[in-house]
Amino acid sequence: METVYIQTPLGIATIVGDENGISVISVSEEGEISIVIPSVLKEAVSQLNDYFEGKRIDFDFKLNPKGTEFQQKVWKGLLEIPFGKTMSYLELSKKLGDVKAIRAVASANGKNPLWIVVPCHRVIGTDGSLTGYAGGLWRKKWLLNHENPTNQQSLF
Repeated sequence: METVYIQTPLGIATIVGDENGISVISVSEEGEISIVIPSVLKEAVSQLNDYFEGKRIDFDFKLNPKGTEFQQKVWKGLLEIPFGKTMSYLELSKKLGDVKAIRAVASANGKNPLWIVVPCHRVIGTDGSLTGYAGGLWRKKWLLNHENPTNQQSLF
């Protein structure tokens, strides 16, 4: 496995992967930015940078997250939430076929190993609230605003 650390507007992103795909993308407050980017991670770095620059709305590099069958199912469901849109945990549970699995869906969402790329930040509370987010609610709010900026209209 190769690892690279890049600067983002939300902190230092850690990207881990190999020729089988990217297994982890996470964010933290600290870390040392990588000088050399391993070739197997270059596309992921490039696409994440494009996303933050507003030039990309989806990702097409190979993913290889590790998780249970159920977690994989939830993460695949998250990939179907379009850029700039949100979905409640209840809606996601219904879409996955079991409304009673809402807590399990929320738990799998929280264990998502691929920050931003598998868009767990697009899942909100049924009442529209910004419920828990492993990276911190301020990051979730930033990402949602980045994907769907509200343009202030001038009255004059």
